[in-house]
Amino acid sequence: MRTILRITVSTFAACAVFGQTAGTSPRFEAADVHPSRSTIQFARGPFMSGAGRYDFRNATLVDLIVRAYDVTADKVLEGPNWLEYDRFDISARIPSKTSVADAKLMLQALLADRFQLVMRKEERPLSAYALTAPKGKQKLKEADGSGDTGCRLSLDQPRRSDAAPAVPQALTVSYACRNMTMAAFAQGMTGMALAPQFIGNNPVQDKTGLEGKWEFTFKYTLPGTAAGGDAITLPDALDKQLGLKLEQQTLTLPVFVVEKASRPSPNEPDVAQKIPAYPTEFEVATIKPFVPPTPGAAAGPIAIGIRMQPGGRVEISGLTLKQLMQQAWGIQNDSIVGAPKWMDTDRYSIVAKVPGDAAQSVPNTPMDIDSVYKMLQALLADRFKLAVHFEDRSLTAYTLTAPKPKLKKADPTTRTKWTNSNVPIILNGSSAPSTTIKFQNMSMAQLAEKLQFLAGTYIHTPVIDATGLEGGYDFTLTFSPIAPALLATLARPPDATGAAGAAADPIGGVTLFEAVEKQLGLKLVEQKRPVSVLVIDHIDQQPADN
Repeated sequence: MRTILRITVSTFAACAVFGQTAGTSPRFEAADVHPSRSTIQFARGPFMSGAGRYDFRNATLVDLIVRAYDVTADKVLEGPNWLEYDRFDISARIPSKTSVADAKLMLQALLADRFQLVMRKEERPLSAYALTAPKGKQKLKEADGSGDTGCRLSLDQPRRSDAAPAVPQALTVSYACRNMTMAAFAQGMTGMALAPQFIGNNPVQDKTGLEGKWEFTFKYTLPGTAAGGDAITLPDALDKQLGLKLEQQTLTLPVFVVEKASRPSPNEPDVAQKIPAYPTEFEVATIKPFVPPTPGAAAGPIAIGIRMQPGGRVEISGLTLKQLMQQAWGIQNDSIVGAPKWMDTDRYSIVAKVPGDAAQSVPNTPMDIDSVYKMLQALLADRFKLAVHFEDRSLTAYTLTAPKPKLKKADPTTRTKWTNSNVPIILNGSSAPSTTIKFQNMSMAQLAEKLQFLAGTYIHTPVIDATGLEGGYDFTLTFSPIAPALLATLARPPDATGAAGAAADPIGGVTLFEAVEKQLGLKLVEQKRPVSVLVIDHIDQQPADN
C-alpha cells in the first residue's frame, strides 16, 4: 500500500480582529447558505469551476474558518458549542477568473456577513511538541530543490511462511521526504500514520534552526502491532535515524479566538436562480465491459474506482452497476431494492467528459465530484434505461436505549465534537484495525444521529434515540470496524484439522454492539421500521451502444 503525504505550511492573517469587512473586500456575487442534509461527516471542497460557481459542502464553521484564514483547526479556540458539529453547504456565484486567494477573501466576507463571525488573534500557552536538532547529530542531506516536495509513505508487514507459528508481526511505516523545510515537516507531522498515538493532537513547532530544504528517510512501528526487539516509536525513529528530537513543551502559539458566531442568516429570495446551475449530463461517454488484466501481463495494475483527470475527463474502472449506483446516489448497498443478480457481478469501464466550463476547475482546486455523481445518474438512466424511485419499506433498524448508563456529564460550554483514531490490533498473529472515538459534550440524540456514519459497517439506517438522557456527555468508545462476519473468520481461523481455532484477544473481537453495551451501559435494540430505500423499477443488462 502506497500513498502520498503532502505537507503545507499554514500562515496567519496580519490583522488582530476579524469579522469587520472593508467595503472593497472581494465578495461573492450571490451566496446560498443552508444546513447540510448529507450524512457525510467531512467537508467537501471548496470546488471552483470556470462556469463561475463556488461550492463548499458539509463544512463546520471551524472548517470554513480554516479555509478562509489558512489556519489549522487546533488554533481555532472558544466560540459556541456547535462550532465543530453543525454542518453547512455553501453555493455561490463568483466572477470569472477568480483566484483561490480572492475566493478566500470572499469566504471571509461571507463569514462576517452571514455568520456574524468575529475573531481576534492572540498568543496563548498550549501543549505542543518542539522539533529540535541537537548540534552535530543530524543525518540529513541538503536538497538541490528539484523534483516534488513532500513525504511519500509506504507500509510494510514482514511475510511469514504458512508453516511458521502464529507470531504477531509488527507493521512498519516508512517515509521518504524530498525538498522539505523543517517548518513544513514539523507542520505535517500530526498527519502522519497514527502519529496521534505517539504525540496526541498536539501541534509540532519547528525549533531546529535548520534553514533550507532537506532530503531524508525514516521508519517507525505502528502502535498496537506486535512489538519485537526491532519495534521503534516515531520519536525514537526521528532521534536515532535523523538526529532530530521531539520534546513536549508548553509553547506560546498564535491562535484565533472566536468572540462571536451565529448560525447563518436567511438567504436572499430566489438566490438559487442567481448561481450557475450544475451540468446535468456528460458531454460524451463510452461504456464497455471491464476487462481485468491478464495474470503475469507486463502492463501495470488497473486502478479500480473513479478517477478525475485534468480537463474534465472522468475514468471509472471495474465497478459493478450496483456500486455505481451507490456512488451516484450516496447510499448503502442494502438500500437498493429490486436489483437483479448480475448487478453484483457485471463490471464496467466508463470514460466520460464533463461539459464546457464546468470541466475547467480553477487551478489548484479539485473537480466537483458531487456534480459528477449527478451526471453519472443521468448516464445510467440513459444507457441502461434505469428507472428508480425512493419509498419507505420495513427494514431492520436500531434504537438506542440506556439500561445502565455509564456516562460522564459534560461541561455544557465545551464544543460538541468527536475525534477518532484507528489503531491496529492483533487477531491470531494478523493485524486488523480498531477504532477509538472520543466524544465531547455529545447528547444521546446526537450520538444516535451520527452512528450510521461513525459505524457504517454495522449501522446502515438512521438510529432513533430512546435513552431518555438529557444534556451532553463525555465518553470514549472503542470497537473493531471490521464487518462482523469477517471478524469472526479472523478471530477463529481453522486449525490444521479444519476445526475452529481459539478465540482472538477480546480487545480485537469487540463489535460495536458489545462496545456500546459494555463501555457505555447503552444498548442498540434491533427493530423493524420504515426506512427509505431506492427501488429499481427497470434496468437493462446491456447498455445502449456508444
